[in-house]
Amino acid sequence: MLSLKALSKSFFMGDNEVKALDSVDLTIANNDYVAIMGPSGSGKSTLMNVIGCLTAADSGSYQLDGKEVASLNDDQLAAIRNQHIGFVFQSFNLQARRTALENVMLPLRFSNVSRDDARDRATTLLKRVGLGDRMEHSPAELSGGQRQRVAIARALVNEPSLVLADEPTGNLDSTTSQEIMKLFDELHANGQTIIVVTHEQDIADQAQRIVLLKDGKISEIRETHREIPTAISA
Repeated sequence: MLSLKALSKSFFMGDNEVKALDSVDLTIANNDYVAIMGPSGSGKSTLMNVIGCLTAADSGSYQLDGKEVASLNDDQLAAIRNQHIGFVFQSFNLQARRTALENVMLPLRFSNVSRDDARDRATTLLKRVGLGDRMEHSPAELSGGQRQRVAIARALVNEPSLVLADEPTGNLDSTTSQEIMKLFDELHANGQTIIVVTHEQDIADQAQRIVLLKDGKISEIRETHREIPTAISA
């Protein structure tokens, strides 16, 4: 699905150059479940942003579904972000004045899907994540775990090939975190490719592979030898 080769990215803080990514090589296949870990400043958020086509690398190669990302223009990158990558953020990033259903439908405003079809698709996904009875509620009327479920449904509404989750349990208590990670298990069992950025070892252990970053480099790639769950009907 995606291949990174000798990928590097730097930022400047005053006159000082900070190498956020330093010659990173990484391959992720369809239906992989990968966790990215590392201390603060290790480059994990930058790596997530590059993989999500939110920022460009300075050098190296990033191929997504066989396409060299550096060769794509702004419109093509926007289309990839909207149609091929689903984002789940720690802060949920829901629009406060819209219902759960309207939030999930939002990405479809930029596609050729009709409003009726968008509503049907969003309804199906909210039922799938256990919120069939909360669709008309605003984010303020939902718990943190319910808001994250809305965010996951929104990430899936365009049927992306890749889901990127940045600290998806960071604002949740331990019980709710386990519920969210169980949902990721179900998505993975049904064929979804998932990359999770986390600083929590128990969350990373849910993945099949853990990529450890240090000072912008991959210091280790660890297999968890975790069994793939049996596929669950949607």
